[in-house]
Amino acid sequence: MAASGRGLSRVIGASSCPAWRGAHWEARGRLKPEYDAVVIGAGHNGLVAAAYLQRLGVNTAVFERRPVIGGAAVTEEIIPGFKFSRASYLLSLLRPQIYIDLELKKHGLRLHLRNPYSFTPMLEEGTGNKVPRSLLLGTDMAENQKQIAQFSRRDAQAFPKYEAFMNRLALAIDPLLDAAPVDAEAFQRGSLLQRLKSLSTLKPLLQAGRVLGAQLPQYYQVLTAPITKVLDQWFESEPLKATLATDAVIGAMTSPHTPGSGYVLLHHVMGGLEGMQGAWGYVQGGMGALSDAITSSATAHGASVFTEKAVAKVQVSSEGRVQGVVLQDGSEVRSKVVLSNASPQVTFLKLTPQEWLPEEFVDRISRLDTQSPVTKINVAVDRLPDFLAAPNAPGGQPLPHHQCSIHLNCEDTLLLHRAFEDAMDGLPSHRPMIELCIPSSLDPTLAPPGCHVVSLFTQYTPYTLAGGKVWDEQERNAYADKVFDCIEAYAPGFKGSVVGRDILTPPDLERIFGLPGGNIFHCAMTLDQLYFARPVPLYSSYRCPLRGLYLCGSGAHPGGGVMGAAGRNAAHVVFRDLKSM
Repeated sequence: MAASGRGLSRVIGASSCPAWRGAHWEARGRLKPEYDAVVIGAGHNGLVAAAYLQRLGVNTAVFERRPVIGGAAVTEEIIPGFKFSRASYLLSLLRPQIYIDLELKKHGLRLHLRNPYSFTPMLEEGTGNKVPRSLLLGTDMAENQKQIAQFSRRDAQAFPKYEAFMNRLALAIDPLLDAAPVDAEAFQRGSLLQRLKSLSTLKPLLQAGRVLGAQLPQYYQVLTAPITKVLDQWFESEPLKATLATDAVIGAMTSPHTPGSGYVLLHHVMGGLEGMQGAWGYVQGGMGALSDAITSSATAHGASVFTEKAVAKVQVSSEGRVQGVVLQDGSEVRSKVVLSNASPQVTFLKLTPQEWLPEEFVDRISRLDTQSPVTKINVAVDRLPDFLAAPNAPGGQPLPHHQCSIHLNCEDTLLLHRAFEDAMDGLPSHRPMIELCIPSSLDPTLAPPGCHVVSLFTQYTPYTLAGGKVWDEQERNAYADKVFDCIEAYAPGFKGSVVGRDILTPPDLERIFGLPGGNIFHCAMTLDQLYFARPVPLYSSYRCPLRGLYLCGSGAHPGGGVMGAAGRNAAHVVFRDLKSM
């Protein structure tokens, strides 16, 4: 297969990427002049919101500017024969109730659970003919302890206690994800009835406190301290600490030494699949298949979804209430409410007439932290990577470690910190943190026989480069070459297996997917931009100063990741408001 694979060989940068070659989504429903609700953007949260509203009897239309639905949860055939989850690439955080309510399995969703789920190979020079060590983690605790004991017997004994500690915190936080935060605006300025209703939203917070009990101070430290401080209290071996720390910094322009990095780790361990807490998996057919299933659920109940229909602006009546949207082609679509799955910045600074928003609110939105360290590289290869620490089988079939998140340049938390420091100086990391995934190891439908798709989620790359440089084709390829050199050190022959690649730097992620600054969470998941303060204080309950306009994307509570919670929560808030109109 190697020879025929290289016959397809090409290198594709984001700026020169050809038109998407997959089947464009066909609009479901004919465009009408009026709906009860309009959703801006067919990202997964927008689709979830539309599906819930339509089920509740609210006639809903979704408008997407791209030819493909899903926002960042898409499958795109960038290289002929290879189907990539081009942006988001793993599933775990999607709220369990959404699977049930929207009947996603009935609408075609199929999952591949990963076990084992994490593989960290070492670069160990001077070991003679010995195979370098690696750390392989899965659902078997006894096997995990055996793996960790290679580096520290003390850590092997501590690991089950650490897992139980973190699982308890995830259990406490979990109910907070499925409800709007306390409506501080209503509590501060609303009627007596509104204040009493806002107090009822304190229930999940009180429940969380009861679950954590006397250990609340220790858990508070997890949320506020640098993750290195937390991990140092549990473990001594760097390979284990660095592997765990990757979940605290992934997608975030933070170092493991940054205070508050513990919450991002929690955000990534509080998920689960099919009843297995903390499980992560691949979607059969790529992440776009999830978006397709949600859309199928929504349209089956009467929702309309339109692609290549960009919204140009939100329309406001003379009384200061939303009355619909104007599309890029000049079409006007009236509605009682508008939900925006776009980022807070696009929603409030570009689509909403500024005269209807308070100056202080606009100022706060404009100052949101959207720094992103991420460059995503999608790679087509004609054979599996062959790691020195875990050599391939003679027949080339996938082995257990190939299904994992494979952590490279992650043997030590100091490596992660140095990679972060490079970006702070305006430079792409000299030795980037790399999370390598091979979804085709479990889903062979994604690539031609014998070939594979590889997802490289890499950091740290600044949005703005030092010295006046820009992310042109030369800089993109120079960085990708550096990443490939790193992979080559762990898996010799990787570079020779490459059929093609798609390089998405922070500006590319912003331009293609509408992610401000390239930030996968729409704005940073820092403590000053969470819960009560997401996206800004007083407006964390999906509403905004303009009546009838709601935020339903990752820039709203509870934040980013393919979770669907913001879409579901916003839909319920909108439905309650519509009933009181």
